[in-house]
Amino acid sequence: MATSADFLPHRIVSLQPSATVMLKSLGALDRLVACTKYCVDVCPEAAGQAIVADSWTAQSAQILAAEPDLVIASVPYQLEAVGQILKAGIPFLGLAPHSLLDIYKDFAMIARVVGEPERGDDAIKAMQREIDSVRKKSASLKNRPKVYCEEWGKPMIHSQQWVAELVDAAGGEFLGEPGTHTDAKTISRMDPDVVIMAWCGAGDRVPLAKVVEQRGWSALKAVRSGRVFCLPDEFLNTPAPTLIEGLHALAGAVHPEAFAAHPRVKQI
Repeated sequence: MATSADFLPHRIVSLQPSATVMLKSLGALDRLVACTKYCVDVCPEAAGQAIVADSWTAQSAQILAAEPDLVIASVPYQLEAVGQILKAGIPFLGLAPHSLLDIYKDFAMIARVVGEPERGDDAIKAMQREIDSVRKKSASLKNRPKVYCEEWGKPMIHSQQWVAELVDAAGGEFLGEPGTHTDAKTISRMDPDVVIMAWCGAGDRVPLAKVVEQRGWSALKAVRSGRVFCLPDEFLNTPAPTLIEGLHALAGAVHPEAFAAHPRVKQI
């Protein structure tokens, strides 16, 4: 007689680094049969699996060749590829998180799907404890610096809602509307105390000095005080346990008097 464990997915294709990181946290990385190059960048333990295009450029032939019994992706999707995956009868789990709560829900859902709900609960609680710990420490500080966080530079896009929540936990005031477009003049008028750049797909290679010069930001408070930072892409743009590294990096940038600087953060 078959049990529920017999019907769990054992051949998973991940088109999103956050899903790959979650699988690692759940002890289910051995079920991964294909992932993107960005997954390997964030989770080197995934190296050795077949490499496929990401959610936006997904190619159904690559995915089907891996013979998966589950595909996990996140917005934005390549709709034609999604259609082909579903047409082939392969379960498709599509994520679209905005907030930390969404991330916890996604994590719990993946944990249930792979049959590791208790590990999922433990991992989520660990994230929440770390965020609460930083929040408690920052709450005792007198000032709350104004923080501009940028997810992309051309066009300029504010970081996502979960980043705004992490900035708040780190003791800062997030400027602007999360996930929306902005421009250099608007940010100049806001005059942030701290500028954080973490461009999607750029790793830690945002050319800070060049950006400041091109945007005419030399008079910004953040620039004059030497508080313009580049955080590694995955620290803020991978909605998974990697955000805890981002939290500590933010805390060190926003309140250097209370939190240690993260060794992977660049600054001018």
